[in-house]
Amino acid sequence: MTPSDPVIDRANGAEELLPIPSVGRVFRCLRQVRWADVDSGGRLRLDALARLLQDVATDDTAELALPDAEAWVVRRTLIEQVQAAEHDETLELATFCSGIGGRWAERRISITGEFGARIEAVALWVHLDPLSGRPKRLPARFGTEFAAAAAGREVTARQTIALVPRHAPDVSVRPWYPRSTDIDILDHVNNAIGWSVVEQVLADQLMHTGFNPGSAGDPRAGAFRAAVEFRDAIGRELVESGLPLSVTTEVIDRCTNLTLWSPDGTTPHLSAQFEPLT
Repeated sequence: MTPSDPVIDRANGAEELLPIPSVGRVFRCLRQVRWADVDSGGRLRLDALARLLQDVATDDTAELALPDAEAWVVRRTLIEQVQAAEHDETLELATFCSGIGGRWAERRISITGEFGARIEAVALWVHLDPLSGRPKRLPARFGTEFAAAAAGREVTARQTIALVPRHAPDVSVRPWYPRSTDIDILDHVNNAIGWSVVEQVLADQLMHTGFNPGSAGDPRAGAFRAAVEFRDAIGRELVESGLPLSVTTEVIDRCTNLTLWSPDGTTPHLSAQFEPLT
């Protein structure tokens, strides 16, 4: 870059909740909240919500049948909930491309429900070569079929959530065992399972205070802002080893931060933040 070259200030992916655009492709569908999606209080769980976000993205891509759209994995997801979805609630999901990079794309999802649910989310998806598992340039048709809604907005793929070290004051550590049923078609633990880790950490915090799960006052049932960054995939070999991973957690003010570490404590698999807004 020379001194005369313009500096392009690109936004970081999956950090902004942009409005639904007036031009470009917006894919819409309906989903019903089922028994397997909710907790004992009837609230749509975070892991079930993450699966909804994945499903609408898959359905949108499948409808266009892009021949060279081979595999996608989530790098970062941000969720901002105003009101939780409930059991048997019909949800309308609207999704569109809100930003692109060379090998990734940002996808916005807006969810509204017949009982008043309102959830906004944005995710950064990385396009992969399924054979090598390495990031691959976006399909040629992507720019014309999807990116019009992004209006030329470019995003980066930086990860910004700080890791919670295993050995530090006021940090709690608990084991976590991935299951064989967590492994998806890409032969690693599915991204939605990361939100199960967040669910468990928050449930543990509530139970330690004598909270009755499913009752009023659960921060997951109110307004919150949460993000998960996926760093290193948990492969089949690690799951089949039977070794526990470890979850480190710290609470700063009202914000819960956590990191999921490999069994030997050297590799962070994901990092997350959860902050109630009420």
